[in-house]
Amino acid sequence: MFDKFFIPVIKAPLECLAKPLIKRGIHANQVTLVGFAIGLCGALLIATDWYLLGLFAIALNRLCDGLDGSIARTTQSSSDAGGYLDIVLDFIFYSAVVVGFAAAAPEQNALAAAFLIWSFMGTGSSFLAFAIMAAKRNIEQLDYGKKSLYFLGGITEGTETIACFVLMCLFPGQFVLLAMLFGGLCWVTTVTRIYAAYKMLSAG
Repeated sequence: MFDKFFIPVIKAPLECLAKPLIKRGIHANQVTLVGFAIGLCGALLIATDWYLLGLFAIALNRLCDGLDGSIARTTQSSSDAGGYLDIVLDFIFYSAVVVGFAAAAPEQNALAAAFLIWSFMGTGSSFLAFAIMAAKRNIEQLDYGKKSLYFLGGITEGTETIACFVLMCLFPGQFVLLAMLFGGLCWVTTVTRIYAAYKMLSAG
């Protein structure tokens, strides 16, 4: 919901941070992979009750997620392969963080974590399935700038997901409540995406 407002705000700072990396010959996919590794470390830290360090790792992961795109655009090296790698690793990272909370307190958190991952399946599949059809029909959407995939919006996008993770790390005792609330919002997003996508595709 807030991605289309938040992304333009961070675009210029990310471009400044990307310049020294580009000068050192660092490629976008390298940043993607490093960010993913840091994100998995964050999930592991959460699983061992190091919530604030886990939060720091999540923040670094998101920084890398912004930097890889900025590097790709600045060097005009954007590719389908890079876009594919970025989105797949993002979904794996999001689920890994939830698994980390489940591992930290399995008796208390496991069911809520399972519900949240199920909810991520809804938002992820409704997003990716439409992206395939949008590419097939040459449908473009530029609210987010140049992207490798069509972005179908919703009330639980990247910004909201990270905000939820921040709250979970700061208040781990409230994980169940936060997971159930956010999971419910994810299903609202899923239903509205399916409805909007079906109407658009039916209309040709």
